[in-house]
Amino acid sequence: MKRLLTPSWIARHVGAVALVVAFSALGWWQISRAVAGNALSWAYAVEWPVFAGFVIFVWIREVRHTLRGDSPDTDSAPGPLDTAEPARPLAATGVAGPVGAPADARGPGGAAGIRRPVRAVRRTTTADEDPELDEYNRYLAWRNANPDARISDYPG
Repeated sequence: MKRLLTPSWIARHVGAVALVVAFSALGWWQISRAVAGNALSWAYAVEWPVFAGFVIFVWIREVRHTLRGDSPDTDSAPGPLDTAEPARPLAATGVAGPVGAPADARGPGGAAGIRRPVRAVRRTTTADEDPELDEYNRYLAWRNANPDARISDYPG
């Protein structure tokens, strides 16, 4: 519970209470206008309490997330770029190898519960395959090299 009593959390609590009170007051104000004959205010009389409910929903969600704390799927867990550990070969990390690879090539533990890295294959086209695509790529390269130029200045 001490995590919810830090200065930033106290500001969040005060902000949430202030928003709920303000949205509730605006809803009550719209109800009084609607009763006085403004038909459009009935929609706003429903809308403001919905906003207050959303603030309560987000506040509860953030409190639960903070109280959950050190679970491995929190945002405070180091990402792949934050680790200080040097890169290891795939066999040493236990990451599964290609489909159909022998079990010893998959590393210790096999593929159970470990994600494989995504390998993207880029296919390049030649002028024989798609000349319109090549012309468009030249145009985009020219636009990238000349960001201040007008489209009518393109030499192609």
